[in-house]
Amino acid sequence: MAKKRTTTKRSKKKKGTSLPKLVVFSVLALLVVVVAVFVYEYRDGVLYYLGYKSKHSQVLSPKDREVHDIRIYEVLSTYKEKTIGIDVSQYQGVIDWSALKKVNNDFVVDFVIIRSTAGKDKVDEKFKYNWKNTKGKYIRGAYHYYRPNENSLLQAENFIKTVKLSKGDLPPILDIEKLPETQSIDSLKVGLKRWLTKIEKHYKVKPIIYSGESYYNDFLKEEFLAYTFWIANYNFWRKEMDKDWLLWQFTEKAQVNGINGLVDVNVFDGIKLELMDQCVK
Repeated sequence: MAKKRTTTKRSKKKKGTSLPKLVVFSVLALLVVVVAVFVYEYRDGVLYYLGYKSKHSQVLSPKDREVHDIRIYEVLSTYKEKTIGIDVSQYQGVIDWSALKKVNNDFVVDFVIIRSTAGKDKVDEKFKYNWKNTKGKYIRGAYHYYRPNENSLLQAENFIKTVKLSKGDLPPILDIEKLPETQSIDSLKVGLKRWLTKIEKHYKVKPIIYSGESYYNDFLKEEFLAYTFWIANYNFWRKEMDKDWLLWQFTEKAQVNGINGLVDVNVFDGIKLELMDQCVK
């Protein structure tokens, strides 16, 4: 007896069912990229919206703005025949250097000091942009933010790798503000000297040291007499810099055209030609 041939029906795959999933995935991936780019580009504003306010992104109240403007005007009027400058970093965002000319619309900016590096591996996100856009327009300088708990020679290498100084630039600047957590003050001083020595050997010019006045008096003044100092002091009662300071950072709350938010202002107790005499030859 012949066997009856049985046929099994194969289920047909529905065409096109994977396409919508692919489209949805692609759209979601694109949205993630767009949001990530937006957050990165406008991170200061996003952080401000979320409640984080850095000293640079703050907008002062009208009353505070008036108080600080009076303070700035008093100091800069005292030094109106001298040389005035600002210092900047990535926290000022993208600076419109074509619009930046004066502080409080009265006092001409002659020099700009730019953060280049921090620690053994950090490069300021806006250093290349700021360095390029200030060349030939201002006396410019680059500073390194020193991290006390990281290797000093690696920090020096980070600066050397990042900063190419030209004739007319200020000497390299070491910014030291923090106390160490994992070593003694004596060990910190050894590290600072190693950084300064390596930098001087490379650039053939003696670096400048930046710090707050208290830190300078307590830890640096006696042992680093061979160096010139850039000192931060925001005391409202102080109207003039000490004679042993090369530069005085007297406020962190100035506003200038071309910068959104606040910026530090500094004075040099001398005319522009005298500051140029301090520069790389």
